[in-house]
Amino acid sequence: MWQGIVLCAGLTLGGFALTQLPGIVESGVSPLVFSLLLGLVAGNLPFIGRLPQARPGLQFATRWLLRGGIVLFGLSLTLQQILGLGPKVIVLDTLVITTVLVIGYWLGTRVLKLDAETALLTSAGSAICGAAAVLATETTIRSKPAATAMAVATVVLFGSLAMLLYPLLYPLTGMDEGLYGIYIGATIHEVAQVVAAGDAVGPQALANAVIVKLVRVMLLVPFLLIVGQWWLRRDTQDSDDSTARPALVIPWFAFGFLAMVVFNSLIALPAVLHAGLVTVGQVSLAMAMAALGFETRLEKLKALGVRPFLLALCLFVLLLGGGWALTPLLMS
Repeated sequence: MWQGIVLCAGLTLGGFALTQLPGIVESGVSPLVFSLLLGLVAGNLPFIGRLPQARPGLQFATRWLLRGGIVLFGLSLTLQQILGLGPKVIVLDTLVITTVLVIGYWLGTRVLKLDAETALLTSAGSAICGAAAVLATETTIRSKPAATAMAVATVVLFGSLAMLLYPLLYPLTGMDEGLYGIYIGATIHEVAQVVAAGDAVGPQALANAVIVKLVRVMLLVPFLLIVGQWWLRRDTQDSDDSTARPALVIPWFAFGFLAMVVFNSLIALPAVLHAGLVTVGQVSLAMAMAALGFETRLEKLKALGVRPFLLALCLFVLLLGGGWALTPLLMS
């Protein structure tokens, strides 16, 4: 057990260190991304990538540390923030998430002929909250590490592109700063990317963008409940043995996430303790990413080809254009 934990901790430490390098620290790129990349590199090195004694610790990271990190992620949100911009924001975020998920899954499985896991994970990451949504969905449907790694790579790539592009588009949209912040929060992938893009536009845009984005994060809970039930029925229908019923996956960590949101709304923890718990959650997620990367083989990623990136590109265009049209229509 301890060998895998130490391995994940070392890769995570390297991931956090890379985010502090000049030129990277200003970009807002998450340590989760670098932890995944370092794990992917280490796992595919000769003699290092095949460490049977490390597997129990790696499995602990991808299961329990991942769940714990998502639960602590709830401390980033309060119910007061959700209510601050009114019910229209919830409607906007729900429409964005539903549209991206439905179109993304259909496009991925029917047009691009991707496996269902890769299509769903890529769509969830684009629709909800980037890598965190991919990891939460992976835990619910128990997907392959290669599909998870590919989905994270695509949402990070196009989320980073959105982070750079949105501030440049602001003068061309005709939206005021506050409305454009809502657009940013409703359509950019990662929380960190939303913060970077909103800050580049202005303080009002940043405030609205963060709130709208955190509402999208909150909607991860009902999504996981729905997708868990749907995935169960799908596996039952696809099974050749009509008597075989896969175990129902109940995402208890999603309720833990919701409990943390409620707790954070009602109880004000000391700032140092609150920041420490948030950091513990981020480190837990980063260690899970390192473990997933370590167990991902490049030959499996190569077999997927460019199709996952084409799917993520289509969803990026859908978010960019669809959000541009929908945000003023709903929020006016």
